[in-house]
Amino acid sequence: MFQSCLPTASAVLLLSLSPSLSLAATKQEYIDHTLNASDILNQQWYSQNDGMWQELWWNSGAILATIGDVALLNDGFKQTAVDIYSKSLTAAKAANGNSWLNEFYDDEGWWAMGWIKAYDVTQDTKYLDAANEIFNDLLTGNDATCGGHWWSKDKTDNTAIGNELYLAIAASLANRMDDGTSYQKYAQSQLDWFLGAGFFNENHTISDGLNVSSNCERIGAVYSYNQGVILGALVEMNTLTDNSSYLDIANGIAHAAIDQLAKPNNGVLTDVGYPVGPDPTGAQFKGVFARNLMYLHHAQPDDDFADFLQYNANSIWKSNRQGDGKLGAFWQGPLQNITAAAHSSALDCLLAAAAVSS
Repeated sequence: MFQSCLPTASAVLLLSLSPSLSLAATKQEYIDHTLNASDILNQQWYSQNDGMWQELWWNSGAILATIGDVALLNDGFKQTAVDIYSKSLTAAKAANGNSWLNEFYDDEGWWAMGWIKAYDVTQDTKYLDAANEIFNDLLTGNDATCGGHWWSKDKTDNTAIGNELYLAIAASLANRMDDGTSYQKYAQSQLDWFLGAGFFNENHTISDGLNVSSNCERIGAVYSYNQGVILGALVEMNTLTDNSSYLDIANGIAHAAIDQLAKPNNGVLTDVGYPVGPDPTGAQFKGVFARNLMYLHHAQPDDDFADFLQYNANSIWKSNRQGDGKLGAFWQGPLQNITAAAHSSALDCLLAAAAVSS
């Protein structure tokens, strides 16, 4: 069973790295930056025709959750989010052959999480219905080699992200459906397996997958989104079970991720391969971590997390913003790889900094 690591002095380290960036803006300034970045995201990349941003499939599902959190942060943005949800529910599904499904279970998972967030914003059960429709298909991916959930329908890869999304969706639906008993059983079984499956490195970071052809040993890089989705899933499990040990585990993962992916890079969250990074859609990864860290901070406040998010938001605004307000893939710069995925990922950090500021 995974044991959480003790909290570390992240705040002290971040403050010593770059005083010019560690000086936090006011909450209202972070909110203003968030709203500015949200407007640019939608004006530049959102399409009414297909209900997506820059025709990106799984990323658009993830962005649905981002705009929902912006709406929950600032009520003035709520109608924009509601309008996008209504349009995307029809247009994006139509653009994908009138289905939320494809060959990748994790792609489906991002859309399910986006529709769960749409329900949180609107309280309209049609969005829960969409998430539940997707979850019913995810059930066909259970019983993977090594246990847990398959990444895709060719059933050859057992990945951290696929398993984490399945867990997060099951726990989230259990917390929101009128009768969440069956979802809770799926979530609890999945979590119990995940914590002992071998994804965790000695330093408590999470590897990208398990080798299904070689004793289920962990393989792959340590990507930020693998450290992020699990945080939100554990917060949902704490809500579901009132078991605060899940928050302690999440706290350990979060500190480990900051230690390994930010501290060696002057305190700025950086994925493997910088300044090239993962494939272009992987620019989404860091924002997933930031937003889920926000959820953990709300459930179990930690000054280290607030300082980390504010510090990274300040770096984005200072070193990763084009004159027209578009945001790039690398939060410490150089300013490059400006896409809907990169911009919305940076937006995740801006809104998380706003949400944790007082």
